Amino acid sequence: MPEQANPQGTAFGGAIMGWIDMVAAMAAERHCRTEVVTAGIDSLAFKAPVRIGDQVVLKASVNYVSRSSMEVGVQVTREAPCTGEKAIATTAHLTFVALDADKKPTPVPAIVPETPEEKQRYESARRRVQQRKERLKQEP
Repeated sequence: MPEQANPQGTAFGGAIMGWIDMVAAMAAERHCRTEVVTAGIDSLAFKAPVRIGDQVVLKASVNYVSRSSMEVGVQVTREAPCTGEKAIATTAHLTFVALDADKKPTPVPAIVPETPEEKQRYESARRRVQQRKERLKQEP
C-alpha cells in the first residue's frame, strides 16, 4: 500500500521486516503451541523490490529446534497481479524462544525432517545455529 512505500514506490524494508517477524512468530507458535519471543534476526536479504500494487506472499517454516529455541525461515515473494510475474523479494532466518506461563524458556517439541527439502533446511539451519553460537562466544 502507498503508506508502506518510500518515494520510489517500493515497500519500506522495515514494513517487510515487521511482516516477516509476525509470520515467523505465527509459525513458531503453531509448532510449539505456546507463546514465543523473537531472540534474533539471524539473516535478512532483500533480493528484489516490492512495488506499490504488488501482491506479497510470505511463507515460514520451522527449520531447526534446540532445547527452548527454534530457527524459522521466511521467504517473501512478490507478484505483479496483472502479469503474474513472481520474484523472491526477501529471505530471512529468525530465532525464537518458547515461553511457559511464567514467561520462562520452555522446551520445544523436536522436528523430524522427512522430505529432501526439509532435510536440507534442517542441516543448513543446524550449521547456522552452530556458527551463531561460536560468534556469541567470541563477543565480549
